[in-house]
Amino acid sequence: PRMPTAPVLAVRAVKGNIGVYFTGLGAVTPIYTVTVRSRVEGQLMKVYYQEGQFVHESDPLVDIDPRPYQVQLTQYEGQLMHDQSLLENARIDLARYQQLIGKKAVPEQTLATQRSLVTQYEGTVKSDQGLVDSAKLNLVYCHITAPISGRLGLRLVDPGNYVQVGSATSLAVITEVDPISVIFTLPEDQLTAVLERVHAGKRLSAEIWNREMTSRLSTGYLTTLDNQIDQTTGTLKLRAVVDNKAGLLVANQFVNAKLLVQDKRGVTLVPTASIQRNSQRTYAYVIQPDQSVTVRDLVLGTTEGGETEVQKGLAPG
Repeated sequence: PRMPTAPVLAVRAVKGNIGVYFTGLGAVTPIYTVTVRSRVEGQLMKVYYQEGQFVHESDPLVDIDPRPYQVQLTQYEGQLMHDQSLLENARIDLARYQQLIGKKAVPEQTLATQRSLVTQYEGTVKSDQGLVDSAKLNLVYCHITAPISGRLGLRLVDPGNYVQVGSATSLAVITEVDPISVIFTLPEDQLTAVLERVHAGKRLSAEIWNREMTSRLSTGYLTTLDNQIDQTTGTLKLRAVVDNKAGLLVANQFVNAKLLVQDKRGVTLVPTASIQRNSQRTYAYVIQPDQSVTVRDLVLGTTEGGETEVQKGLAPG
């Protein structure tokens, strides 16, 4: 009996564009991560934020009991007023002695002693002013605000706890999430092509994909290269800053980074599935005008996604 014919699908080689990508495994790394700690001691009165909330710079986070520092400020202001009064009186006496010294009504020693006393009171007033400013600064520190815009993590403290300076427990952790960076590695034999384009002033675009390379999560640009190669792995670290408005990237998430090194335009492209290989050659079945089939040897270039560049062996159409 005759063998049944095998159905096939034919496609035309087309003229198009294809990108040359270098792919490396990376991890999502926030550009800024701030651990918020207290600069003063006291009871935690109020927590304004919620877990996972997005906050803007200067938004209130927590309040620490300000009353002890308010009392301290009042004491320092009173001491400052007392010493300012002594300084003012000493200056009046100094002016009087300066007039009397011209009439030789007081000895030179009295004038010198009064000048020294004025200088002493001036130093005391300056020290008192420093104590007042320090107390005012502590009052500012009692109201803790967000130093950057970003997303908060889990709540680490509850109202009513006593907060101490230098405690191992922080008040909050803020992570900047948009934009966000991805640090990935490339083998050293691919660095020459990257460095040539970076030194030429070109801005290389980057795509961030999930671990299975099935979904593109974000896009951005290469910003930084590390200054030394890891000799144990023969790779170099690179940083790409990408958009994260959709919130698909989370700190420390493992991803794949695809760095666009070259954009080839006007080349011959065919579906990768149409290319055949054996141990000796790379080829494709080409349909002739009379509907017969011939085997054509191919020289391939870049493969990206489901398309492959054909450098020799086929023409568009």
